[in-house]
Amino acid sequence: MGVTGGEVRLRTRIVGWIIGVASLSVIATFVFGGAGWITAPFRGAVEERENTVGSGAFRQSTYQEFFDLCEAAQNAEGTIEALKEERGSASAARRTRIDQSVMALTASRTESINDYNSKAAQEHRAPFRDRDLPYRLDADDDDTVCAK
Repeated sequence: MGVTGGEVRLRTRIVGWIIGVASLSVIATFVFGGAGWITAPFRGAVEERENTVGSGAFRQSTYQEFFDLCEAAQNAEGTIEALKEERGSASAARRTRIDQSVMALTASRTESINDYNSKAAQEHRAPFRDRDLPYRLDADDDDTVCAK
């Protein structure tokens, strides 16, 4: 049982139709916006990078943000120290308020340090940290050093 000439032509036509329909589908996809849908993830990543890392405003604000967070930790430390000095000669009621303030300032300082460390670890922000600023701040240190 061999394959006749008619069967070969029929199979060739079927394969041709399949290739033609597939080609038309690909062309239609690109013509009617399918290419945009296919490349959307790539274009979105590029656009996001351009809007952040490529943006001068982002670079400047990120650079300043590291200084602000470090300074906030230092300011909290200074206020805590001043309150602890005042506590020695304060009345009992004032000592209670001082203790509450010290507790709140300690939490605020820790939050600033955690924000700083979190942002310093982010790949898109880290390059904009000033080279004189530490890579990480340590919440266990009593004195935060913001510049070398």
